[in-house]
Amino acid sequence: MIVPLWKPQGTGRAIVTTTVETPSGAGKKAAPSSPDQQSDSAKRSDSAKRSNADKVSRRQVDKFSERRDQLAEAALQTLAELGYARTSLREIAQNSEFSHGVLHYYFSDKVDLITHCVRHYKARCVTRYDGIVATAKTPEELKTGFGALLAETMIEEPTMHRLWYDLRAQSMFEESFRADVAAIDESLENMIWRIVSRYAELLDVEASVTSAAMYAIFDGLFQQSLLRHLSGDQTAANYLSVSVQQMLPLVVPTP
Repeated sequence: MIVPLWKPQGTGRAIVTTTVETPSGAGKKAAPSSPDQQSDSAKRSDSAKRSNADKVSRRQVDKFSERRDQLAEAALQTLAELGYARTSLREIAQNSEFSHGVLHYYFSDKVDLITHCVRHYKARCVTRYDGIVATAKTPEELKTGFGALLAETMIEEPTMHRLWYDLRAQSMFEESFRADVAAIDESLENMIWRIVSRYAELLDVEASVTSAAMYAIFDGLFQQSLLRHLSGDQTAANYLSVSVQQMLPLVVPTP
């Protein structure tokens, strides 16, 4: 602040004038941001919007998938009891807490529902034997445990396994089933191969047949035993367990 003193001629009074300096930049408009700055800001805004949209989209997909799994669990029992040919979405709705409209919303048709049900169930099955593979310390322990667990699952869930064989047979006529059946078959083959590979590793040898042939052998034993069990044969479970234990040393020769 500058305060000059001056006295006009002919007066005895001094007149004081005050000049107030304006801060530099006050009253001036801010310089506009450069095109590059505007572009960076827009990009950050777009990126944040996309990130939020992606999160919402993922949550929606996850919820939709979870709901399909819940419906599959509810439908499995009806499907397992009636089989493919005798089951409709309306029949499933009548035997569950979900309406026919809800089933139609989450599944395009009966084929979509049934294949999802079987995939959902088999996804649990293929991990059932991982514990034996991880914990068995000797070939004998693995062989005995595998045979016993196969027999156990056959006795506890025969209708579920029957549904799988029903679906696999239908895939010979229904092309829409084939891709899903092939994927499930592959996962089951990999499950068998993990067991056989571990058995061979414990013996320090190599299996004498291919993974596909190995799967065909054990799947055939299981299906044959399942048919016997469903027909009322009380010896079917023991037959399966013993047959598996006899077969492993044949496909993985002891050194």
